[in-house]
Amino acid sequence: MDWQLLGVSFITIFLAELGDKSQVAAIALGGSSKFPQSVFFGTAGALVLASLLGVLAGEGVAQLLPAHLLKAIAALGFAIIALRLLFGKEEDDDEDSSSDAETPAIALSDPD
Repeated sequence: MDWQLLGVSFITIFLAELGDKSQVAAIALGGSSKFPQSVFFGTAGALVLASLLGVLAGEGVAQLLPAHLLKAIAALGFAIIALRLLFGKEEDDDEDSSSDAETPAIALSDPD
C-alpha cells in the first residue's frame, strides 16, 4: 500500500468535504434525529460508495485514455469552470433575481 498516496487522498477529500452541502445535510439530519449514529453510518456509507464509484470510473477511463490526455481534459474542464465563475456572474444574477419567487422551499424533517 502506498501510504503517502493514502494520506494525500485522505487530506484532500477531508478538506474538500468540510462545509459542503452533504455535510450540512448530515448536520441537519443528525440534529433532528433520535439516532445520530444511524445518520453517521448512513452518511459515511454513502461517501464511501460515492468514492468507490469515482475511483472505479477513474480507473476505467485511465485504461482507455493516456495520462497526458486525461490531464489535458481535466485542465480544460477546470479552465471552463474558472471562466464561467469569473465572467458568468452577470447572467447568474439576472436569472436569480427573476426566479426568486418561483423557488420552492425544501424542509428537512425527521419521519419519526
